[in-house]
Amino acid sequence: MARSGIDYGGMMHRAMQGLIANVLQGVARDGLPGDHHFFITFDTRDEGVEMADWLRERYPEEMTIVIQSWFENLSIDDEGFTITLNFGNSPEPLRIPFDALRTFVDPSVEFGLRFETQDSDDEDEGEIQVEDEGNGDDSPEGAAPGKGEVVQLDRWRK
Repeated sequence: MARSGIDYGGMMHRAMQGLIANVLQGVARDGLPGDHHFFITFDTRDEGVEMADWLRERYPEEMTIVIQSWFENLSIDDEGFTITLNFGNSPEPLRIPFDALRTFVDPSVEFGLRFETQDSDDEDEGEIQVEDEGNGDDSPEGAAPGKGEVVQLDRWRK
C-alpha cells in the first residue's frame, strides 16, 4: 500500500494566494485603507501573464508593480487578478495569475510574503516564506527595511 503524505507546502501556497486574493478583493471594493500600499513581484514568463509587449521586453523575467495612488479596473478571480496601472502616463492593463506571484509586500505595516519556486524532483512545488517585518535587502525598492525573521518551510522537511 503506497503511503501518501500531506502536502503542507502546497496547502500553504494556496492559503497564501487566498490571503492575497482576499486583500485585493477588499481593495477593489473599498479602496486602499490608510497608508496601505503594495509591492507585488511576479514572473513575467508565466504563461497566464498578460501585459503590453513593450513592458514584457523591458521586464523579460520578473516585474514589481506598486498598487498605491493610481490604479483602475482591479478585478480578482480564482486564478489571479487584472489591474490597470500607469506607466509613464500610459495606462496599461495587466493580467497576473496568482501562480506567477513571487512576493507581496505591504511596507506600511511591514508585512510580506515570498513565494519561491524550486526545480527539484520532489512533489513539493516550492516554499513560502512569511515575513512579519520588513526584510531589508530582499524588499522591493521603497519598502521599509527591518529585522524581521523569515520563516522557511524547508526548515522542517526531512
